[in-house]
Amino acid sequence: MQVVLATHNAHKVLELRRILGPALDGLELVAYDGPEPVEDGETFAANALIKARAASAHTGLPALADDSGVCVDALGGAPGIHSARYAGTRNDSDNLELLLKNLEGVDDRAAQFACAAALVVPAGVAAGASDVAGSAESREFVELALWPGTIAAHRSGAAGFGYDPIFCPDGQQGTSAELTAEEKDVLSHRAQAFTAIMPIVRAQLLGNG
Repeated sequence: MQVVLATHNAHKVLELRRILGPALDGLELVAYDGPEPVEDGETFAANALIKARAASAHTGLPALADDSGVCVDALGGAPGIHSARYAGTRNDSDNLELLLKNLEGVDDRAAQFACAAALVVPAGVAAGASDVAGSAESREFVELALWPGTIAAHRSGAAGFGYDPIFCPDGQQGTSAELTAEEKDVLSHRAQAFTAIMPIVRAQLLGNG
């Protein structure tokens, strides 16, 4: 069973394939090369569904998507859903530097990474192996996960991407950019969200959780 991964972000593709690993048994993740939809939702869940719907409509396949970002308490939850385009350039380094600038002199550095993972199964795709005819309507599912931490005063670490070099996860030494790929694949918001949604994916597409 093919499932399209609704992202053009190469970092996310590699990370998700690592995270999902054995959970993909019986499923083939295929890349998405279609148009990017307008992400005008007001929540991570809404934007994840927008992306999954677009990829499913373009390919006719079940689609997985996620929307994620960093939410800083002292900034009222910003950058939040605007994390990827916070500085207006869609450049990771620019976004990171703007966030550090906006937190200059701020003592409360509490923050959390948030991720919504969405699955859209188009009409006609069987709801599990026993449902040969498939469903007459599309089916949608979302799982949300949070990864609490703080924002560092300076960047540190060369791994990861996005805000990883300035995000210090609770219970860890250093930033998430200093974690190994294996450590991050267990702890991260994205790992938690996709770990939560994979039993739903398997139940919907393969008839097993």
